[in-house]
Amino acid sequence: MALKTTCIGAYPKPDFVKLPDWFNHPDGPDTSDPTALWEKAMADMGPDADEIVARGVAQAVADQIECGIDIPTEGEISRENYIHYHCRHLLGFDFSNLTRKQVRGGTYEAALPTINGPVSVRDQFLVSDWQRAQAGVDRAVKITMPGPMTISDTNHDAYYHDPAKLGRDIADALNIEVRALAEAGCVHIQIDEPLFARKPQAALDFGFENLERAFHGCPDSVQRTVHMCCGYPDKIDRDDYPKADLDAYMQIADAIEQSSIDAVSFEDAHRHNDLMLLERLPTTSVIFGVVAIAKSQVESVDEIRERLLAALNHIDADRLIAAPDCGLGILGRELSMAKLKNMSEAARSL
Repeated sequence: MALKTTCIGAYPKPDFVKLPDWFNHPDGPDTSDPTALWEKAMADMGPDADEIVARGVAQAVADQIECGIDIPTEGEISRENYIHYHCRHLLGFDFSNLTRKQVRGGTYEAALPTINGPVSVRDQFLVSDWQRAQAGVDRAVKITMPGPMTISDTNHDAYYHDPAKLGRDIADALNIEVRALAEAGCVHIQIDEPLFARKPQAALDFGFENLERAFHGCPDSVQRTVHMCCGYPDKIDRDDYPKADLDAYMQIADAIEQSSIDAVSFEDAHRHNDLMLLERLPTTSVIFGVVAIAKSQVESVDEIRERLLAALNHIDADRLIAAPDCGLGILGRELSMAKLKNMSEAARSL
């Protein structure tokens, strides 16, 4: 049986979806929009805005399926970025009074929403987002959400002054969405925690505990997936951008294996891991990044196949899933589809 394939989260927005997107932001992908233009953009698209977004989601899912992806994502087409879109559905976040802050270990600075009160659910939305993407599709679509540590780092905390406690409340809010998704029939739920790679000790101290809170009560019918990339560049084909320490994966591998995570997503295409990492995860599935998401060069089928074969020396085939390193938004549609087609062909050849 061929190796399975998936995508991570973001897919390039179609031109007709006129929403802000941090992949197109002049300061790079890891910058929040300081003017909060999302609601204005929806209004500017007129009374058919929801229909336009739905058409964009359908195109993103159809593109992935055309490329041979077994587990497509919703594409995050409706999101200005994967973090603050979620935060706008939570209480406790002030999008009017922004605070400049260094994030991702000081790799960039941005004007960010301010947490000025207890975090809880304002309104639920991910079930309808997932149902919109799943409609008329012949395979299960994956939905994604930001994790507690990542939300904490990409906003300014002026209330808790305790990252573990803040993370607990965020996790409880995420858990409401997780349970609702599972009840609605979603079988692939992914929580993104790139901060685990940036701050492995904090992940061990309280991050994994809060991640478990977010997945609490999630039934066995759902694949609990966690994505842990090492960071986006500010533009395509930049090789020297600051990344998390690649050794971070080794530092947290045992905790991953001991957790309730069913599948963990590691990047490997931009820079290779020591494949002994895979042997540290004897039961956890690995979503293995074999497509670079910030390089215009399209990896050949043979290149991808060779790296997958190398990985298979260290992990069972039924636990290895081929994927891009991270979201594809920076590449654009044409490059994304070219890379995904080669990736799928390589996975099918094994």
